[in-house]
Amino acid sequence: MNAALQALPDVSPRPDGNPFDLTDDAAYRRWRAWKLQQRPADAAAITVDVADPRALTIAERHAVLDRIRRTNMALYRSPVLDEDPSLPRRLGEQLGLRRLDANWLAEEDGISRIEVSARSDGKGGFIPYTTHGIRWHTDGYYHPEARRIHGMILHAVRPAASGGVNRLLDHELVYIALRDASPALVRALMRPDAMTIPAREDDDGIARPAQGGPVFSVEHGALHMRYTARTRSIAWSPDPAVRAAVAALERVLATPSPWIHRLTLAPGMGILCNNVLHDRSGFADDPLRPRLILRARYHERVGAPMVAPGLA
Repeated sequence: MNAALQALPDVSPRPDGNPFDLTDDAAYRRWRAWKLQQRPADAAAITVDVADPRALTIAERHAVLDRIRRTNMALYRSPVLDEDPSLPRRLGEQLGLRRLDANWLAEEDGISRIEVSARSDGKGGFIPYTTHGIRWHTDGYYHPEARRIHGMILHAVRPAASGGVNRLLDHELVYIALRDASPALVRALMRPDAMTIPAREDDDGIARPAQGGPVFSVEHGALHMRYTARTRSIAWSPDPAVRAAVAALERVLATPSPWIHRLTLAPGMGILCNNVLHDRSGFADDPLRPRLILRARYHERVGAPMVAPGLA
């Protein structure tokens, strides 16, 4: 394999122990110090200019992965303005993303066209396909464990006429805020019954069974967060410890912070992330050029080992 395409060295500390183990405070403190040192000052610090997302140069790929490994997210800007439905998939392949989540509202290739829809195929009833704002969430919070969303790409083809602002927040920084306040808060949010999404029914019966699970979990050594700020179609554990933890989490998300990055995606821009917390403000569409975002969701994290096609 071309040496320049080998995986970048892991820039995170490798302490003895697990920083997400609530009984290992020393490992947590070492990781916490590194993580806070890496946090970006603003959205510009995580932005990479690329000539073509479908064919990253070695330097562009390394720049994107460097930001992902430090902050769980990266933004890219490109001059590619055409509506190419294959772009997110081709971009993902270069970053180790292969297992697309083929949800029922996606196209046949697994890519979702996020645009306003009044169709009766289900999209018209779901908030991403409306002009309404979307509160803090991670994607796939209603999925079972086997289908958890770990990586995601949002590529902007056309922006809204006004509004449609995204906010991004690294879930590892939220974990730090809660653990610093009290490890008991994190422990409660790691309970397997912390958050349950009730079953979704359609004309044929139960379209999706009820799905319970934790907010925070550790998978393959990485922290995963499963969350939605919605107050409808969600059931929190009645345990007082869980309720207190949820209230603390809501306070963190409601507090203005330099850790939260606010941006409006311009045509040719995109978000790459390990399913960090994000939201979207409401927007107004231009009927002649309605907002269109291409979304790809994956079952692996960004940066899995790979070899770029034709360069092995």
